[in-house]
Amino acid sequence: MPAAPFAHFAINADDPEASKRFYAAVFGFEFDAWGPPGFFHIRDAAARVPLFAALQARRDFADGRRVVGFEVTFAVDDVDAAAAAAQANGGEVLSERTTIDGVGDLVWLADPSGNPVGAIRYLADER
Repeated sequence: MPAAPFAHFAINADDPEASKRFYAAVFGFEFDAWGPPGFFHIRDAAARVPLFAALQARRDFADGRRVVGFEVTFAVDDVDAAAAAAQANGGEVLSERTTIDGVGDLVWLADPSGNPVGAIRYLADER
């Protein structure tokens, strides 16, 4: 199996507006509202590097697992296969496959240490 490329990171924030100010001042990020309330795409204002990133209101995964830190998502060809591989190798599925209109299919997994990690199958014309 080829290595899955890094696809996306998300910053979970208790106060998205305060976090937007922080990341704008420290790293020069700009934000565009997109999707659900409290969700923002992150852009590099200087366009030095492409960012596949978001800042979002903090949320819990299944069974009240609070997300702390950054979420990382990797691109895969098949999210169901990624979920099966996770379970076969000491991980678990935190959320079943979800289709994000215009983006692709996403599944959230936990590694054997409980760290959340996303696996996404982008639509062919995305990224």
